[in-house]
Amino acid sequence: MKYIHRKDVYVVAHYLGKIMQGVGMTILLPIIIALIYNEATYLGFLIPSILSLGLGTLLTKIEFKHPRVRLKHGMMISSLAWLWAGFIGALVMLISLDISFIDAFFENMSAWTGSGLTMFADVEILPKSILFLRSLEQWVGGLGVVVIVIGILIRSGTAADRLYKSEAREERIKPSIANTLNKTLQIYIAYTVIGIILFLIAGMPLFDSINNTFTAISTGGMSIKNLNLGYYNNYIYYAISMFLMILGATSFLIHYKSIKTKGIAIFKDIQFKAMVLLVTISFISIYLVTNLVPMDILFHIISAITTTGANINTSAQTALWSPFMKIVIIVLMIIGGSAGSTVGAVKLVRVIVIFKGFYHNIINIISPKGRVVTMKISNHVMKENEIKEASSYVSLYLIFILFGWLVLVFYGYEPMNSLFEIVSVQGNVGLSTGISSPTLEPIIKIIMTFNMWIGRLEIVPVLVVIRSFLEIFKI
Repeated sequence: MKYIHRKDVYVVAHYLGKIMQGVGMTILLPIIIALIYNEATYLGFLIPSILSLGLGTLLTKIEFKHPRVRLKHGMMISSLAWLWAGFIGALVMLISLDISFIDAFFENMSAWTGSGLTMFADVEILPKSILFLRSLEQWVGGLGVVVIVIGILIRSGTAADRLYKSEAREERIKPSIANTLNKTLQIYIAYTVIGIILFLIAGMPLFDSINNTFTAISTGGMSIKNLNLGYYNNYIYYAISMFLMILGATSFLIHYKSIKTKGIAIFKDIQFKAMVLLVTISFISIYLVTNLVPMDILFHIISAITTTGANINTSAQTALWSPFMKIVIIVLMIIGGSAGSTVGAVKLVRVIVIFKGFYHNIINIISPKGRVVTMKISNHVMKENEIKEASSYVSLYLIFILFGWLVLVFYGYEPMNSLFEIVSVQGNVGLSTGISSPTLEPIIKIIMTFNMWIGRLEIVPVLVVIRSFLEIFKI
């Protein structure tokens, strides 16, 4: 049976063109920084931007007789959009810097997906416009490249709805996608402004405040300093960063409800309560078995579960963590924060669903014959297929981690550090034991870039694209 037809390609191309226009406009913004600091990086931004805007505009001119956008179209558009964003960002760096295409693509995919790992041994020598580009990509990517573009360029309707779902987003603040995105953007921008002001009040320079806020609220974590936030050695900065990470890792729906209820809703949210519980248990357990400073422990726990990857250690120091601490951090990096936020990883709600599903099965077994036991999460009655979908996704997620881990071990990297690294990559976290570096084998860089991509898109859209391309090219 043929699953992909010519009209499907037309639909995907048309809406992908709109995303490409959005990417092109985004890439123009760092020119402002180049002008302020008198940097000769204009062409590096201008040429890729014109390419993305021009090609995107051409694709939007494609007409099709059946305009109804299905979920498969949304998934294909979303998957290809992230690749295109990474490609255009890579072109900027290829033109502006002395860097290979593989490294440039890795760097930009890492930024867009909020993975936070870098291929630069020294980021502080980079032009400020390039540093701002990386931070801007994280800020846009945190909310979602496709989500932001459909909020600005695509009218509400079936197309917007399908594209919204393709980025693994289900929750709605308002009945319509347009209003939901409008409120989400308002909250996101408001928190960004608050973060910048807090850093400025604490004494951080303006450029640093903007970049560190962008990377914290987006749970991206890619820094403008070689030592990440550890460069500042300032507990107030660490506290502000943790506050922003937690905001970024909390569902936007809960943020909206909290505004309406003066903060009460956030403390009633099951995902937020689970996050606080996990942070507390992890902190106590690590504190009892290590001799690390409490702030060091708390910061990295929050950085891990929010999938930010911000660090106050060097990678060499992280590599020396005890096996127990590494295992705890690995578990947190797999779980991640709330669904409907900026985080990567599996998401808390899936973990809650799976554990409640286990408990539900046990209760059903021991219950009297004929009794029907319903399972609820936050007053929502869970269906059997929702429990199966959560379990299936987690299984698939772990399979891809296993594949990446085996590759790293095959190339001779230490097993525990390899597992830590691949979990961090696929969860779009960014904490590293030093394996991710410019000296990494090209094939591993490619595999890691793939893991970032599938981790951000939650795997299924990527599999849809791969299956579709196999059919189109009759492979």
